[in-house]
Amino acid sequence: MAHNPHAPQGPEGNYDPAGSTQMFRAFVDEGAPQPGRQAAAPAGPRIGLILGVVVAVVIVAAVAWLALS
Repeated sequence: MAHNPHAPQGPEGNYDPAGSTQMFRAFVDEGAPQPGRQAAAPAGPRIGLILGVVVAVVIVAAVAWLALS
């Protein structure tokens, strides 16, 4: 059987020599939403999306009107 220095050895299997578990927990805690830190959504992209949908509906209506007349 091959020797794996990163595998837990003996009863002290809870020790993480690379610290990856602690780093992962810190990453998860860092990414958690903070109460009271809600950023306001910018209105720019939403307005662009609405205008794009309106223009698309107008174009489809115009094409349908031309095709049916």
